[in-house]
Amino acid sequence: MRKKAVALALIGAMIFTTLVGCGSSNTTTDTSTNSSKKGNVTVTFIPKLTGNAFFESANKGAQKYSEEWGFKVDYEGDANASAASQVSVINKAVQQGTNAICLSSVDAAGVKDALKAAADAGVTVTTWDSDVDSSVRKVMVSQGTPEQLGQMLVQMGYDSLKERGKDPEKDAIKYCWHYSNATVTDQNSWQVEGEKYIKSKYPNWQNVAPDNYYSNQDAEQAISVGESILSAHSDIDLIICNDSTALPGQAQAAQNKGLTAKNVTITGFASPNSMKQYCNDGILTRWGLWDCGIQGAMGCYMAYYIASGNSVKVGDKIEIPTVGTVEVMPNSVLDPKADDSDASSGVVLLPERTIFTKDNMNNYDF
Repeated sequence: MRKKAVALALIGAMIFTTLVGCGSSNTTTDTSTNSSKKGNVTVTFIPKLTGNAFFESANKGAQKYSEEWGFKVDYEGDANASAASQVSVINKAVQQGTNAICLSSVDAAGVKDALKAAADAGVTVTTWDSDVDSSVRKVMVSQGTPEQLGQMLVQMGYDSLKERGKDPEKDAIKYCWHYSNATVTDQNSWQVEGEKYIKSKYPNWQNVAPDNYYSNQDAEQAISVGESILSAHSDIDLIICNDSTALPGQAQAAQNKGLTAKNVTITGFASPNSMKQYCNDGILTRWGLWDCGIQGAMGCYMAYYIASGNSVKVGDKIEIPTVGTVEVMPNSVLDPKADDSDASSGVVLLPERTIFTKDNMNNYDF
């Protein structure tokens, strides 16, 4: 099967503060569906794991908007973040007759065969948050390019270091990465791009754990791994947690050891609600994310849209009700090595991300 190549960039208004420009096209696609299935479409919405604030917030958004848009979303997942668990959920959804699947992948290779079988059975497959091989899905709704997100993570660390009296331009900043695992597509791509940015901008920085620290999106493990980092590297300056489970775990680990943002800089991606207390307690000063409710809803909408008989191609503009216009762009916007020869599926780029601080965090409730 040829690799798919389409990407979409949201250019309608959202609720966040940092805007990134998107490309445009000369044609707009009507959002009305062409299939008799309209109104009877079920999208199975699969997170990496259940019980995590990020994914639960995404589900709230998907449920809210799907009701307005006229289709059903079944939120199905497992408390265990593993490829085997996701394969089980995928297979069950296909057996129960779902029309579409919208998945955030734990392990792209681990779910590839199950998604291919689903697609071969006539199920529309889209992804959001963490992608899979583009040959087995139609559309990916992404929070941004790896370059954008990797640089954002580093810059948040830079700003917090400077805030506590460090000179990130000159100092030999000791740092490491703490996130879920080496198989998660999105987080690894951010780490790779973040490392490139550090080497080009801050060559004096020292990565004290080049193999990274992983806590497998397990809340308790995130705390224990976080404590291990602080014990093994008592003089560490910066810990970057590009995972919504690792970040609160790392913050809790610092708190357990009596450390605050004055002693060590911790930053990363997590929902505002999961980090507000740590910010109030002085454990960290800034972290970031995007509107995961909108992102989840958009992933499900694109699954519904295609399952209802519509097609997409590079250059199309698609109007998503109450959200705005999205534009189809090639897969290479996320991965320069992607095969752009097939213009029938791709990736949605959210143009906005937010940095949370004590000054603005209470403006957000997710």
